[in-house]
Amino acid sequence: MHRDNDSNALAAELIARAEALAPVLAGRAAQAEANGRIPAETVADFQAAGFFKVLQPKRYGGYELDPQTFFEIQMAVARGCMSTAWVYGVVGVHNWQLALFDERAQQDVWGKDQSTLIASTYMPVGRVTPVDGGFRLSGHWKFSSGSELCEWIFLGALVPPAKEGEPPEYRTFLLPKSDYTIEQDWDVLGLRATGSHDIVVNDAFVPDYRTHKAIDGMMGTSPGLALNDAPLFHLPFAQIFVRAVCTACIGALQGALDDFTSYAATRVSANSGAKTTDDTGAQTACANAAVALDEMKLLLKRNFAELLAAANGGPAVSIERRVHFRYQSAQVAERCAQAANALLRYAGGNGIYNRNPLVRRFLDLHAARAHYANNVDRFGQNLGAVMLGRPNTDFFV
Repeated sequence: MHRDNDSNALAAELIARAEALAPVLAGRAAQAEANGRIPAETVADFQAAGFFKVLQPKRYGGYELDPQTFFEIQMAVARGCMSTAWVYGVVGVHNWQLALFDERAQQDVWGKDQSTLIASTYMPVGRVTPVDGGFRLSGHWKFSSGSELCEWIFLGALVPPAKEGEPPEYRTFLLPKSDYTIEQDWDVLGLRATGSHDIVVNDAFVPDYRTHKAIDGMMGTSPGLALNDAPLFHLPFAQIFVRAVCTACIGALQGALDDFTSYAATRVSANSGAKTTDDTGAQTACANAAVALDEMKLLLKRNFAELLAAANGGPAVSIERRVHFRYQSAQVAERCAQAANALLRYAGGNGIYNRNPLVRRFLDLHAARAHYANNVDRFGQNLGAVMLGRPNTDFFV
C-alpha cells in the first residue's frame, strides 16, 4: 500500500501521540486492573487522538492507513498498559471489518455517530435459525474484550447448511447493545483490565445484511468492497485479526525490558552483594528479549508489505504463504511470554512484588497465550503438515 506524504505525516503523528500517551497509561494501569476495565478517560484520549480512525473507511471519517501504522500504535500503547493495547487492537480492528459489511450495516452503526465502537467475540457458539429476511440468534459467548465500552457487537455463529451433507457456514453477526446483555464473569490472572466479559443473546433477529460470511473475508468478495475499495480492505480478514490479538505482546515485552533495565540499574543482591548489571544471566535475558523484539517487528512489517502488495494488484499471496504468516503470528505471545519469564527470573526476590510493573506485564503476556489465535501447537503443526504435502486444515488465513 503506497502512502503519500500526507499519509506518512499523519501516520508519524499518530504513532508519536501513542508514544507520548504510554507513560500516562502506565500510571493508570494499576487502577484499570483493579476496576477490571479501561478507564473512560483513556477511551476519550484515544478518540481525541484519532486512534480508532486508523483502519476506518474515509467515507465515515476514517484515515484508511495501513495495518503497520495501526500495529505501531498498538505496540506503543502496550509499552504503557498491555490490557489497554489489547482492547485497542480488538476494538480498533472492528472498524476495518465493518467496512466489509453491506452498506446498510455501516449506516446502522456510523450513520449518526462515526465514533461508535464495536466489541466482539467470534467463538462459533451461537444458535442460528434462518427466517425471512435474516436469522434468529441465541447463545452465550465468552471473552468479549472491551464490551462495556461499545454500543454494538460482532458475534460468531454457524449457519445451518441449506442442503443435507453440506458444511455449515461461519458468519459474523452484528447486533446493537439492545439485543444482548453483558454478563460480568472476568476474574483472571492477566489482562484483567480488558473486561472481557460474557455476552448473552436470547432469540434476537439479525437481518441478513448485518452478517458477514467468513468465506467472503477470505476470498476478498465482501459486499462492502463495492464502496470501500481501497487496497486496505482487500486484505484477508484473518491476517488482520490474528495480529490484533498478539501484537500488544510485542509492546508489552518492550515495556517489560524497559522496566527490567531500569530496575536492574540500581539492584544489588542482598545475599551475594552482586550487581544485577554484572549478572551474565541477566545480560543474556536482556539481549534475547531485544533480538526477539527486533525479529517480531520486522516480520510483522514484512508480512503486511507482501499482503498489501498483492492487494495493490501484485502477485497473490498463496494459501501456503498465508499459513506461514499465521504460524508466525501465533508464535508472538509465546515468544514474548518466555522472554518476560527470563527477565523476571533475574529480578530477584523483590522483583515478584505486585507493585513491580514487570509482574503485571508477565501475567498479561501469559494470559495472551490462552487465546485460540495464539495456539502455537495447532498452527505450527498445520504449517508443517502443509510443507510435507498434507492438506491445509486452517481456513482462517
